[in-house]
Amino acid sequence: MRVLLVDDDNAQVSLLQELTRSWGHQAEIACDGVEALSKIGPFSPNVMVTDLKMPRMDGFELLEHLRKDGTVLPAIVLTAFGSIELALKAVHEMGAFWFLEKPVDTAALRALLQKAADQGRLASENERLRHELAHRGVLGDLVGGSPAMRNLFALIRQVAPTNARVLISGESGSGKELVARAIHSFSPRASEPFLAINCAALPESLIESELFGHEKGTFTGAVERRMGAMELARGGTLFLDEIGEMPIQTQAKVLRVLEDFKFRRLGGKEEMVADVRLISATNRPPEVAIREGKLREDLYYRLNVFHIQLPPLREHIEDIPLIAAALIERLNKKHNTRVTHLDSAATEALMAHEWVGNVRELRNVIERAIILAGEGPLLRSHIQLQPHSVREPAPDPQVPQNLPVKLGMSIDEAARVLIEATLRDCGNNKLKAAAILGISTKTLYSKLKQYRSPDSTAEPLYETKGAGQ
Repeated sequence: MRVLLVDDDNAQVSLLQELTRSWGHQAEIACDGVEALSKIGPFSPNVMVTDLKMPRMDGFELLEHLRKDGTVLPAIVLTAFGSIELALKAVHEMGAFWFLEKPVDTAALRALLQKAADQGRLASENERLRHELAHRGVLGDLVGGSPAMRNLFALIRQVAPTNARVLISGESGSGKELVARAIHSFSPRASEPFLAINCAALPESLIESELFGHEKGTFTGAVERRMGAMELARGGTLFLDEIGEMPIQTQAKVLRVLEDFKFRRLGGKEEMVADVRLISATNRPPEVAIREGKLREDLYYRLNVFHIQLPPLREHIEDIPLIAAALIERLNKKHNTRVTHLDSAATEALMAHEWVGNVRELRNVIERAIILAGEGPLLRSHIQLQPHSVREPAPDPQVPQNLPVKLGMSIDEAARVLIEATLRDCGNNKLKAAAILGISTKTLYSKLKQYRSPDSTAEPLYETKGAGQ
């Protein structure tokens, strides 16, 4: 870390420089604000420690100059006894990170330097993210420029800097782990471990050992002490995928950890602190899992401090060209291929697909196509789509009887009546209804959203909850 120390007291600033360097940081000094500004460019500090009262340019003027210039540089203000009000003004009005009274408490300074550096890194990262999103529609490994994806990016940016527990819900293959990794990557815990556990993939006999670890001899096969994810992810993030598949008795133990932030290895007596941020995910509606006895309601409320609902790929089909371009770039590196782009026919085929398997299915399709193509554009002949999720030709329509269509009704209102009635007759299977109506599922979802929006004056004709929703 690079620290710029600004103070006109030569003895004080030299002592701070020596101390800061002893902590393993680079440190430069300046006697006032003017000299500080001349050094910020060449030295590029991560943190600035500055006195308030100095000749030529004091600390207030220095902070104001940086603020107006748009320079992201966390500052710790040093203040003499009796000047705390001035220091607070610098913190609140000028954007300083914190203040310390003289003589400086070295332990407090060391801790604040690290916290200020973390804040500066996050501020710079958020600025980079805003720029990248504005130009490319990318956040970490997530890609998309649609309103649905931009809303998702905004939620991630809001929750990442906090320590709040996050519950991610969405269909299989929609990218729940990518969201969890993005939250971790842009959080203060980014430099610490990220561990993911798939609760559905582990047998009941092993999941507690994976979470909490075990002592030697605790059970058959425990030939040595083993640390669990709670311990291995210390200081970082633990992602529990398919939380509704975790055994109920294990859920009770996780709940206890969330209540007192302590746990024991299996067979152990020593209590350890659970310093992890917990992110969980489920591919089924939590309320259904609770009703079926698969998920403890009290655990759900502990996990669901901040909820993120991922849209299925079929609801943001317009992102497919951008996602495919990102996948081609990554998979070219993996397979040492030189594929350039999707041609128009291949793009059209991908956008006409229903994507039951979401982005995971899209990645598999693109990966196979890249291996087949080797170089140049991806053609329609390289694209192999699973028949089960390709939009089927519309069957002969069976017009529902007794439709409440009246003379004088607008075309839009008549269309609404037909869509609602078709959904009812299809048991709310949207894929089948779209095929019968001869429209895409994207158009159908758009129509339903329009009909059921708060601004809509139309009342739904039929109850459409249930299968296929």
